[in-house]
Amino acid sequence: MSIGAVPGTGPATGPLSVVRKASRKTFADLPTDRTLVMGILNVTDNSFSDGGENFDTAKAIDHGLRMHYAGADIIDVGGESTAPGTQEVSPAEEQRRIIPVVEALIKAGVYVSVDTRHTDTARAALELGEVMINDVSGLNYEPEMPKLIAETGARYIVMHNRGNSKTMDGLAHYEDLVREVVAETQQIIDAFLAAGVTKEQLIVDPGLGFSKAGDQNWQLLNNLDDFQGLGYPVLIGASRKRFIGSMLATNAAKPVEPRQRDHATAAITTQVAEAGVWGVRVHSVIPNLDAVKTVAARQAAS
Repeated sequence: MSIGAVPGTGPATGPLSVVRKASRKTFADLPTDRTLVMGILNVTDNSFSDGGENFDTAKAIDHGLRMHYAGADIIDVGGESTAPGTQEVSPAEEQRRIIPVVEALIKAGVYVSVDTRHTDTARAALELGEVMINDVSGLNYEPEMPKLIAETGARYIVMHNRGNSKTMDGLAHYEDLVREVVAETQQIIDAFLAAGVTKEQLIVDPGLGFSKAGDQNWQLLNNLDDFQGLGYPVLIGASRKRFIGSMLATNAAKPVEPRQRDHATAAITTQVAEAGVWGVRVHSVIPNLDAVKTVAARQAAS
């Protein structure tokens, strides 16, 4: 399907002009009766899950609209792969990749999250309208980020992480995994609150796969109540991650390919939706949306 064939779009004359204006969605417009589904849009040439399929601006907008019309509540747009071992991208290059996409999606009435570690990129995105900032930097957040979030009133996802894409795998050593992840997340929260960010602006993410290895991810999923005890909405990003691929491997074979991990991802979505998490960040929208709707229907009937 071309972008011009997507409902709410016009002739495919360019990546920005093809999108008809729609009323802009805000955080207040998001559903509150079920776990939310955040669709992942990687505007990168080296994503572990899609290998750069949406690196082109027009293709990225098209894919974002596809997820939106499939029912995603939020589209999370990122221009830098943060998978282990990847090269960092400059803020200028990151903005070149994602700002036209963010602008087009906002224009189409999509509620957008911007996946960035960089204050300059977050600022550029926030100048376009109300967006959420999804920052995977964890304990290494940029020093100006708390001030920006306080000044703009933006929603901000605090994700637990140690190190960066080059070092985080070597930092997955814990004496007490759950206690340390919760305490370090609280440390980040406290810094943002001290800068003037309000509690209502914050969402937390335990950072599955980021400075966590193998079974550590399952341990966090089995102890979500400890993380929820921080008192903030919780986002879970398990989609297609390595620990799922390793679990699905047979006969000590190498992990299954990322796209073969979607059924298991939906199973995790069901688990965390049952636990009452605020949202899930996923590559494949429809099965995960079905999962959260199923959980909500069952719970409503009980």
